[in-house]
Amino acid sequence: MPPVPPALLEAAAPVSGLDAHAFLRTLATVLIVAAGTSVLFQRLRLPVVFGYLAAGMIVGPYTSIPLVADRGIVQALSELGVILLMYSIGLEFRLRRVAQVASTAGIAALVETGLMFGVGVLAADLLGWSPFERLVAGAGIAISSTTIIARTFGELRVGGRVAELTFGILIVEDLIAIVLLATLGALAAGGGLGVETIGLTLVRLGTFLAGLLAAGLLLVPRTMRRVVALGRDETTLVAAVGLCFGVALLALAFGYSVALGAFVAGSLVAESGESERVEALVGPVRDVFVAIFFVSVGMLLDPTVVAAHWRTILLFTALVMAGKALFASAGAFLAGAGLRTAVQTGLSLAQIGEFSFLIASLGVAAGARAELFTIAVAVSAITTLATPMLVQRASGVAAWVDRKLPHRLQTFAALYGTWLARLRTASPAEPPRRRRLVRRLVLDSALLAVIILGAFAERGRFAPLVHGWVDLAPERGEQLVLLGALALTLPVVITMFLTARHLAGDLALQALPQPARGVDAARAPRRALTATVHLGLTTLALAVPLLLLQPMLPRYSTPVIVAAFLLLLVGAVWTAARDLEGHARAGAEVIATALAQELGRNTVEHDLTRTMERMVVMLPGLGEPVLMTVAPGSRCDGRTLGEVDLRGVTGATVLALTTDAEGARRSFVPTATDRLEAGDILAVAGAPDALAHAREMIEVGTAPPLPIAHRGSRAIPRSEEP
Repeated sequence: MPPVPPALLEAAAPVSGLDAHAFLRTLATVLIVAAGTSVLFQRLRLPVVFGYLAAGMIVGPYTSIPLVADRGIVQALSELGVILLMYSIGLEFRLRRVAQVASTAGIAALVETGLMFGVGVLAADLLGWSPFERLVAGAGIAISSTTIIARTFGELRVGGRVAELTFGILIVEDLIAIVLLATLGALAAGGGLGVETIGLTLVRLGTFLAGLLAAGLLLVPRTMRRVVALGRDETTLVAAVGLCFGVALLALAFGYSVALGAFVAGSLVAESGESERVEALVGPVRDVFVAIFFVSVGMLLDPTVVAAHWRTILLFTALVMAGKALFASAGAFLAGAGLRTAVQTGLSLAQIGEFSFLIASLGVAAGARAELFTIAVAVSAITTLATPMLVQRASGVAAWVDRKLPHRLQTFAALYGTWLARLRTASPAEPPRRRRLVRRLVLDSALLAVIILGAFAERGRFAPLVHGWVDLAPERGEQLVLLGALALTLPVVITMFLTARHLAGDLALQALPQPARGVDAARAPRRALTATVHLGLTTLALAVPLLLLQPMLPRYSTPVIVAAFLLLLVGAVWTAARDLEGHARAGAEVIATALAQELGRNTVEHDLTRTMERMVVMLPGLGEPVLMTVAPGSRCDGRTLGEVDLRGVTGATVLALTTDAEGARRSFVPTATDRLEAGDILAVAGAPDALAHAREMIEVGTAPPLPIAHRGSRAIPRSEEP
């Protein structure tokens, strides 16, 4: 056998001190233990992610089990898991899809994440944490877990409008999380949390993303299409992963996280239209390294830290579960989802996951307290275990919420979704005016942020000038500067309030137009819609700059200001809902009378379709009520309206009931004690998804559905039912 050349021996030697055998031993230990724990947790019907965390605790330094993995090697491999995970998320993130969900899920996501960020910052402030740690806490509890929700929905077979809205919100949340990661990473690298640092960081981040997207959109999509056209999976996989790591390295070179670069790389590949094929190839590789990432997270879990900070863990757990359920439900409802769908969506989002780990680990690496990471993992574990239970009970919770609402708010909730549906389908009458109002509102919000930022940035410079004019101590001079800035914000806030009202009024007129002459039958519904949209616009325009600047503002200032505006506007909505209740009752009586007159004619065929179409024109504020016939053996057959609880279960409301009475048909406005029988005709109003669920309850029975020749042309076709 010829001797081995010295050059080959030298090439085979360990490079940079890396022990190949130690690397292999660590990799084998991690994967074997992770495989065993994942199988065990899957058999126990628990999330596999917790199996990986348990594996990390087993091979970590905080347990006495004699299976210890090299932490440095595991951390290096976990970095690959982070990159591939963010790349996969980017593959599902197309710019066109963001535009599609912006009007509904985008609004809900902004409301939820903004308020949760503020709650997290305030809680960390109460605990005495530093300003940077407050930002990490707020960002950590603001983002839900796409991985956990996807697996939970798959196991429980959740679909329809709830799944569509939930995943739409998660798309926007993922984008917000990327921005938060990049911003926190830049702040940590900059070594400060001053106003100038934050402003400069955001400008640099925006410039970097704009340049990267502009260049990437020109090169990446067409390149990936040509690579895929070659027809070799091996080449496609190597090109896709190489592009992922290349853009991640580019982001790192500019001072940003590799997660940001990987996410942008995935979104650029998604624009090629080949994301599904690339995802199928990258998926197995990603799953291996993502498992190692969660194992590395488990290695950092110290049970003694959990025991020492259990109160803080319970506090943030309660904030995540209650806050996300409440804020996501409110945001989804304001965006046009029915009450039932909004509550189910909010309960589905009541957890944190992989992004919280990344944010917490970034904060700890930047000098935040070490226990912050353990707190994030513990909160994620508790909220994730509760997620399946919350999803399963969401429908019952939605029904309970509806029952507990005052009757006027029940009516408002049933009709609000129909108004927004009309708003989306109606063509804008004056788009230039609308655009001007939107620009003015955005500029007012930005001006408010600039005034606050400027006051805090320059208070030290203006305080000596104030001291020269008025004999005040330096700290009193700074307080006077801040009071002057507060006085400057008052005109801006007033202008913002009025602009939001004008914009809300225009949108309400678009959804419910005012007739050129005659009685304005939509006045009460239009007023309720105006008040609600005004509430949402003002809260967003005012809360966004205040929540972003909360770490630099005096304690409790933001919650007090936002709460004061909410109380004022909620009062306006309550008054408008009171007027709407009377309008809905009068409209229901008109519908019942019209149906009775049609059925009272001595004709064989009753043209109820035409009657309902006239009602839609005469009563635009009641949505587009449709007729449904109670089927034999349905969930409504033989039960009272109170027992059925149609509004609580579906979100739809019964306006009129037509039934047989002593051999003759009569129509009336029903009450909760009225009993439904097979063959009864109901006039039902509500949002499209609410009507679909109501049709399932009313028209689907043990016997074939009754023929409904009189079903309105605006009813939901069978093909659209979930």
